[in-house]
Amino acid sequence: MRVNIKNDYWKSIASVLTGSAVAQAIPIIGALILARIFSPGEFGVYASWLGVVVFISVIITGRFETSLAIEADGDPRRLAFVSTLVTAGIASFFLLVLLVAATVLFPAIQQKLALPLLLCTLPTAMTIAIVQSWQSWAAAEGAYRKLTVMRVANAGAITVSQIIIGLFQPDAVVLALGYLVGGMLACALCTTLMPIGKLPVEYRKFESVKAFWYRQRRFPLLSLPADAINTAAAQLPIIIVASRYGAEVAGLLAMTLRILGAPLGLLGKSVLDVFKRHAATRYREYGECRDIYLQTFKVLSGGSIVFVVAILFLSETLFVIAFGEQWRVSAAIAIWMLPYFSLAFIASPLSYMVYIAGKQHVDLFWQIALLIMTFVCLTVPTHYESALKFYSAGYALLYVVYIIMSYRFSLGAKK
Repeated sequence: MRVNIKNDYWKSIASVLTGSAVAQAIPIIGALILARIFSPGEFGVYASWLGVVVFISVIITGRFETSLAIEADGDPRRLAFVSTLVTAGIASFFLLVLLVAATVLFPAIQQKLALPLLLCTLPTAMTIAIVQSWQSWAAAEGAYRKLTVMRVANAGAITVSQIIIGLFQPDAVVLALGYLVGGMLACALCTTLMPIGKLPVEYRKFESVKAFWYRQRRFPLLSLPADAINTAAAQLPIIIVASRYGAEVAGLLAMTLRILGAPLGLLGKSVLDVFKRHAATRYREYGECRDIYLQTFKVLSGGSIVFVVAILFLSETLFVIAFGEQWRVSAAIAIWMLPYFSLAFIASPLSYMVYIAGKQHVDLFWQIALLIMTFVCLTVPTHYESALKFYSAGYALLYVVYIIMSYRFSLGAKK
């Protein structure tokens, strides 16, 4: 029997989307200013560094933050959140030891990567992991207003810090330092806005953390490799393009991903923040969530069509007028990447079905296929235009497969 979605589902999505409008505008407005301060080359170096940092931030949490929506409300979820932070702290410590040892044993590392960038790497990754975990906790609790404040504050603090410091020395190191300073400010706000509080006595022992690790072991065993591969595949384009075609082309690509990816990512994540709570609850109660899935899919598809039409007609005007003549190629790259962006906007929010249905192993195989596709498409062609077009088409095709899989997972016992 078909069951209508509750009104509060769409009201929650509307609330998060409305609040996220400011967060979507901040990186775009910031990019307008940053493009006037930093050259494409410096932006390319920074983007390559940030790709490594984001990859580390995914690893150190063990992906336990993605399990928060599945945990029961109240103290069990708070324990899960604390356990996630403990995991990130322990992992960061071991990575720090490895980084120091590698720097001592292989001094050539400092010659290839500026020391200030090297020093900013782990602390920045830690701030990203903390803020992401706090946002996941807020979304799992249904605290959408607090989630919006966290998201806006994070985007604003990073962008403003980069602009202010960049006025003194416009290079890649300053962009990295600005990201770190902004992330630290966002962490401070999260602790104030949504304090952890005291856990019950039975949850204060380390055995409780270990029990959580064991209960949700599928996340570090299956989801972590899958998400690590996904993050690597997402950052590889910048790194490969920089190594094959130069930092300037990498900077142009990075700016395209920033301008188009930021608003689409935040819109999609706003839908995800609500979808995963409602879909997980319905799946636990009825063993399926097909109606929620389909209605969410229809809304995302409509938004994707609007986005594609807008970019086809406005991309060149947007980049040239807003950023300057030196960024004209970014407009062409935006059109080449449309298949990827349009399907990503639909598939990314719905991808949480793999966690709800406990199908992380299927996700892992898909991510491996994505990594292989990314590497082949970006390394075989001799010109960056062909490489990016093949990459966009391959990614879109894989997203079609993902959408079909996630729909089947939403059927549950009906399948």
